[in-house]
Amino acid sequence: MQNQKGTLPLWEPCYADLHIHIGRTSRGEAVKISGSRDLTFENIAREASTRKGIHLLGVIDCHSPVVQRDIEELLENGTMSEVEGGGIAYQDTTILLGTEIELREPEMREFHMLAYFRDLGTMKSFTTWMARYMKNVNLSSQRVYVPALEMQAEIKARDGLIVPAHVFTPHKGIYGSTAPRMGDVLDTSLVDAVELGLSSDSSMASYIRELDQVPFLTNSDAHSLGKIGREYNELQIASPSFDEFRMALLGKEGRRIAANYGLNPRLGKYHRTYCAACGSVMDEKDLSAERCPLCGSPKLVQGVLDRILAIADRKQPELPAERPPYYYQVPLEFIPGLGKAKLRQLLDRFGTEMAVLHRTDEAQLAEVVGPVLAELIVAARNGGLTLSSGGGGTYGKVATKEQTSQKM
Repeated sequence: MQNQKGTLPLWEPCYADLHIHIGRTSRGEAVKISGSRDLTFENIAREASTRKGIHLLGVIDCHSPVVQRDIEELLENGTMSEVEGGGIAYQDTTILLGTEIELREPEMREFHMLAYFRDLGTMKSFTTWMARYMKNVNLSSQRVYVPALEMQAEIKARDGLIVPAHVFTPHKGIYGSTAPRMGDVLDTSLVDAVELGLSSDSSMASYIRELDQVPFLTNSDAHSLGKIGREYNELQIASPSFDEFRMALLGKEGRRIAANYGLNPRLGKYHRTYCAACGSVMDEKDLSAERCPLCGSPKLVQGVLDRILAIADRKQPELPAERPPYYYQVPLEFIPGLGKAKLRQLLDRFGTEMAVLHRTDEAQLAEVVGPVLAELIVAARNGGLTLSSGGGGTYGKVATKEQTSQKM
């Protein structure tokens, strides 16, 4: 997998999606109540490896003892194996063991934080400690009744990685929900990266100075198998493992985050402010509105873009030179007219969604799904689609070729 060119190592792209939920265990026990029932540990691994083409996967409900039982059974029957550098191997995919934690500081609203650990034994140790401060340790994203700084200390005592989750969303993001600065809540020197969330991108996050030296991750926060890989990262690492991922976050020995692939923020569910009374999404001209222009209600829920502009300590975003590029990625399921049958035809022909999105030219795509859909897929790859903004928990939409032509 590794080649040499001069003194710098070069590796094939490693695609990583590091925020996947468990819906149910193999025995049908609920873990993420809002997650799909077929989101089991084994099904997630199979979907990522054989259909999506994801090499490094973060499953963030591995603190749950009933999930740990599933993992142990898969290790014992040989379906999976432990990776020397940390993680659980299934075919060409390595799974990092993670957890999503809900914390709340006095006089502040709650926020979510991700933590990853090197092996199952360490995760089980963390579960034993954390279970004393939770109502139900088997469920996903539960409130842990300890101070945020104490939680950080416990994670770092186990050599774990700390990543505040979907940081700008109004639904339990540390900036979107809790405080104007991450440093008001956490020891930022112990934060290994932040997860931008579906409604923001690197440029938007760069309005905030304290994030200049923090790596950015773009993950799917998948609640169903189909959503795996809707946002992902390209890593330059020697092989998929916990140790290599840590080195990529630190930028050590040629390892790095090579690129972030995320939804255009306009497609995100919380990009713009919306009215909780009538459900309308604010237009660009209504950016500073205090009441809904349609119904007059003051019940406005601030969108990600509007929140960032409100807390920004820069007038314009400034991206550090070393910040990896951010590519707008439109998942195949967003492409108008690309149904399950045609998607299956693409996968049968080209192998994985990563192959379709990154390595297949337009002529080859057209042979399978026709020229109109092939053109839309390539336009998605190149950022050439027309989009409508999402908000209020509703995704934005991609316009068809005919709709785009009508607007021109």
